[in-house]
Order: sequence, then C-alpha cells, then structure tokens
Amino acid sequence: MSAPPRSPRALRNAAGSVVLLLALAACATWTAPANVDDGPLRERAVSATNQDVQVSAAVLGSEDSKRMFGADVNKTNVQPVWIEVRNRTSQPLWLLQSGTDPDYFSPLEVAWSMHTLLGGATNASIDDHFNKLGFRNPILPGETRTGIVFTNPDRDPKLVNIDLFGNRTLVPFSLFVHVPDDVSDSRLALTLFQYPNTEITDYHDLASLRAAIERLPCCASDQHKTTGADPLNVVVVGNLGDIGAALVRRSYRRNLRDGDLDQWVYGRKPDVVLRKEAQAGVAATSIRAWLTPIRFNGALVYVVQVGRPVGGRFVHGGAAADVLHGDVDEARNFLVQDMMYSGGLDKLGFANGVTPAPEARPRTTLNGAPYHTDGLRAVMFFATRPLSFTNVEILDWVPYLERRESAERGENGDAGK
Repeated sequence: MSAPPRSPRALRNAAGSVVLLLALAACATWTAPANVDDGPLRERAVSATNQDVQVSAAVLGSEDSKRMFGADVNKTNVQPVWIEVRNRTSQPLWLLQSGTDPDYFSPLEVAWSMHTLLGGATNASIDDHFNKLGFRNPILPGETRTGIVFTNPDRDPKLVNIDLFGNRTLVPFSLFVHVPDDVSDSRLALTLFQYPNTEITDYHDLASLRAAIERLPCCASDQHKTTGADPLNVVVVGNLGDIGAALVRRSYRRNLRDGDLDQWVYGRKPDVVLRKEAQAGVAATSIRAWLTPIRFNGALVYVVQVGRPVGGRFVHGGAAADVLHGDVDEARNFLVQDMMYSGGLDKLGFANGVTPAPEARPRTTLNGAPYHTDGLRAVMFFATRPLSFTNVEILDWVPYLERRESAERGENGDAGK
C-alpha cells in the first residue's frame, strides 16, 4: 500500500527542516583559528638582503594551513607562501604577486573554495580571515610587512620570486624554499647532476663558447644510444636563480612525464623538465634540460630540447600528448619570444649544432614522429631582472633574421632581385 500524500503544510515544514539542517551544518564547517602565529614559518624561512631590503619566505604545509586557515587549503591545489618584507629604503614598495606566480590566487578566491551553501555569516568570516592573512601592499619606508601569497603548487625546492616595485626601482629576489609534505623525487630536482671540477671547461670569450656550443650533441638518444631522439635546439647560459626566475615569470613549472625519461644525453635522463600549461591545463610547451660540462665565466650552460606535442593546446592527454610536433623551430622561437617578456634575457644568439632537416626530408624521433629544422640553436644568456627588450644584445653569430628573410625571398622566386 502506498503512503498517503502529504499536505502542502507538511511539505513546507519538511523543506524548512532540511534548510535549517543545511544552515546549521554550514555554520559548523569552519571555526576561526585561535592561533595564527607565524613563528614556525619564520624558523624555517629562507632570507636574503638586497638594496636595504630584507625578505624571508616559507611554504606552508598542510599542518600550517590547518593552524592558520582552519582548513587544509593545500588540498585545493593551492600552495600558500608566507612572505616577510623589511623595507629600510626611503620609499614605499609594492610586492608584485604576479612575479611570484603569474596565475596566483587572490585571498577571496581561495576563501570561496571553503564556502558552504547557506553559510551566510560564516562565509563572510572566512572571507575576512583570508583577507587579513593575505599579503597587503604597500610596504612603507621603515615598515616590516608579512602576509600570504597563494600560489600554484610546485615541487621541493620551490623557486619563490619576490619582486618589490618602487619609484623607478625594482628590487628582485629569487629564493629556493623547502616544500613541506612533498614526496622526494630526485627526477624533479632542479639540478640532478654535478660534474667533477676536472671535467669542466670554463670559457671566457664568446667565440670560444660558440665553438663549444656547436660541438655539443645534436640530439638526444635512447638509453642505449641506438636510436636518435628529439633535437637539442636551445642552449641556456646563466645562474640557476636567474634562469629559474625568468621561467617562473612566464608560467613554466616542473612537470615530468614518463616519455621524458626515454630521452638521454651524456648517458643520463633529463636533469630538469618543465612545461607551460595552456587552456584547460594542457601542457603546450615542454623543456627538457641537461647540464653540460662547460661554463661561461663561471655561469652554468644547459643544452635543452624545446618542443610542442602534436595538436598543441587541443590535445587533452593520451598518446598524442607525447608525440613531438614536426615544426621544432617554431617551438624554439616561441620560447625565445617568451623569454623576451620574462625580464631576465640578457643576450641572444643563434648557433649551428643541429643538423638541418628540410621539411621534404624530415628526421624521425624515438616514436617515429617526423620533424624538420633549420639546424640552428637559440642561445640565451640570462641575468638578474629587471631587463627589457632594449637591454637584449643580439650576438653577431648566425644572422638568423637575415637568413630567414633570404630563405623566404628564395622560396618566392625573388632571390637576387
């Protein structure tokens, strides 16, 4: 026998009870933390001083988040970073959070992730609490300011850029900071390999460096050196902090995939693998780098593979995501342009080193994917930001711009005119 129908009043009462229960549950989901002491963060913070400014930074782990926010915000794919700035200059300074992470989260954005249906006053309290803990500008002369910047997750150690902007001034810092709770994975180390001093050659003039770059291997191979892999189409010169800062400012993050481990140079897997995400979290540009046994006036020299997957930003995982797109020169040039905007590019040149492969006679990589190239490597030198387009020195090596223009005239039948 079916149950008798309920009256409209009974239904309203039942619905009201459900709403009340939801509201009470929402009120009970969050309580303002009694202790937001940053002492534990201060104890393990990494500090540096530059131009009468001292900064300190520490990454919050899950226990830090629970203690300071009343919930583990790290589970929402957010990595909070505690930053302290001591301003001993004569002018106010602003922390440029987009320099720390171009895709940083605002305090209210993170707070919203903790809101509950019908939370009402509780949601407002969450917003207020996160706003108070977020880093607030400006930092006045003689003032010490602390606060949280909400960044995207990175592995241990995390490179934290701190760019402080003043009147015609930028005071930059790049700190390598420990990430609590991170599962150690040597494959993701920022520099996995160190050469003995006896194996390192330090060059002190650009001509000698260029010759050494042109002698570097043209391509990676498989582990047994039996099959050619992706071309080594970029060389990067600089100290790790300056190189890393430029990449972070353009949204490159460490991102290792199984296919990366098939590429070998100098008898080892890549030392560093990074990717730049595009729409919907798709990794559009990949960077695999190996430390070389050469230096330039003491600066590190990395040989690099830069490529994009077949399908680019339209690929959403699967096998196609690991297939190299044939136009590797376009991927190389994209990285050059990206680094122009990074504020850290000091010099740019092009050198031979990858055997040319015209589109009509392409080479293939490990999985049989064809690629074509003009055979040039982009060589990028990095220095401490801020730099601009007008600061970039174009080296008189292979005249790439003139070469491209000449090739296009030839293709159009205009050569010699």
